Amino acid sequence: MTATDLTLEPLDRSPDAASTTRETSPRTAALVAGVGYVVIFLFAIFGNFVVIGGMVDTADALATAENIADAESVFRAGLLAFAVVFVVDVPVAWALHVVFRRWHRDLSLLMAWFRLVYTVFLGVAVIFLFVALELLNDSSYLSAFGDGQVEAHVLLAIEAFNVAWLVGLACFGVHLVLVGRLILASGWAHRALGYLLTLAGTAYVVDTIARAVLSDYAGVENVLLAIVAIPSVVAEGWFAVWLLRRAGRERVARSTPRAS
Repeated sequence: MTATDLTLEPLDRSPDAASTTRETSPRTAALVAGVGYVVIFLFAIFGNFVVIGGMVDTADALATAENIADAESVFRAGLLAFAVVFVVDVPVAWALHVVFRRWHRDLSLLMAWFRLVYTVFLGVAVIFLFVALELLNDSSYLSAFGDGQVEAHVLLAIEAFNVAWLVGLACFGVHLVLVGRLILASGWAHRALGYLLTLAGTAYVVDTIARAVLSDYAGVENVLLAIVAIPSVVAEGWFAVWLLRRAGRERVARSTPRAS
């Protein structure tokens, strides 16, 4: 393999190929991805910060179990929010591949696959939230476990949710790096967006690695959270707006008559 093999070049689409294969338009794909991003933002913020962040005390299993029991409907709403994110992420991955495949089909496919792998980890993580509810609602666990053990298992299930999601976010980070690479190479958006997405993706990967290798991770958790959250919110919010605007530009371009 030579260096030129890795060069990103636009795909050559001949009229004959286009006439025999009907594909989703980039405008439709950009619209699906942009709307999907908005849905993911809203539901993920509610599930992660309002429900998990507001109800879970990692230092107090009893308080966590009581919070969930006292506001079970809110916890179930958070569980549903994560399930929605899990489902919506699949068409978003597909749509992003369609948006970028005109530029480089193989790299856009790899980008989509990394997002799908992350999505699978999120789906697995959500199972542990169901386990936490089952522990609190099934009376057989109360009789089988001693004092405080049910609460401890509930907190352990939520921690398992966090860890599974964290591992998946490493793949999500690689996905963002690849999106940034595609944007930088294609020139379709401001280069700052490509760099921000690359920075955000790298931060996700670094955070997962730090969680795995640092015995005193808790001491740097808040710093790493800021390093991950700030570029991620800015970059992904900007990316969602860019997708929606690109869908609008594609629509205008397709509706404008060509000069004869």
